[in-house]
Amino acid sequence: MRRPKTPLRLELPLILFLGFFWMAVWQSFELGTFIIGLVYAVIIVRLFYLPPLRGSGRINLFWGLVFLVRFLGKMVYASFQVSWIAVVKGPRVRNSIISIQLRSHDDLIVTLTGHSLALVPGSLVIDVDRTTATLYLHALNVTDDTDAERIRQDALRTEALIIRTCGNRSDLAVVKAERRLGRMAGFSKTERDAPLTSLSDDSRRSAGEV
Repeated sequence: MRRPKTPLRLELPLILFLGFFWMAVWQSFELGTFIIGLVYAVIIVRLFYLPPLRGSGRINLFWGLVFLVRFLGKMVYASFQVSWIAVVKGPRVRNSIISIQLRSHDDLIVTLTGHSLALVPGSLVIDVDRTTATLYLHALNVTDDTDAERIRQDALRTEALIIRTCGNRSDLAVVKAERRLGRMAGFSKTERDAPLTSLSDDSRRSAGEV
C-alpha cells in the first residue's frame, strides 16, 4: 500500500514528540540522545506506512501555557486526593467507567486528550472508539451520576484547551461557539436520560414546528 504524501511541516510535531519520547525511554536528556531520537523518528514517520497524523499547522502558546498550568495543578491535586482515598477508604472505594464523547475526530486531539486524562492519578483510559471519538475512562471514587458528570465535563474542558492550543479551525469554532452559548458540546445528563420522544418534541418546539 502506497503511503499518502504528507508535508513534512505537518509531521514536525510528531517527530519532535518522538524525539522527546526517545530521551524518556533511555532516561538520557542530552542533545545527542535527542538528535538520535529525531533521526529514528524521521525514518519511522517518513518511510514506514502509518496512518497520517496531520497537525492543524497552528500553535497558540498562550493557551498551551494555560493547559500546562492546569494540567500540572490537576496532577498535584489528584496525587494528594488518591493518597487520601487510599488511607481513608481503602478497598471500599467505588470506581466507575465513564464514556466521554469528544468534540474532535482529529486523531492528534483524541490522542493528546486521552494521554492528558490518563496521566492524572486516579484515572485511566481503558478504550477508545475511533469512529465516534469516544474515550472510556476508568475513574476513582465515583459514587453517583453527579460525580460521573463532573468528570465528563472536566475531560471536555481538557479537550477544549488542547483544541485552543493546536486544534484545527473547525474544532476551534465549536469551542468558541460553546463559550458564547455558555454550554458544553453534546447532550447534558438530563437530555441523555430523557426519552427519545421528549427530545424529539423539544427539538420541534425549538424549531417552531409545535
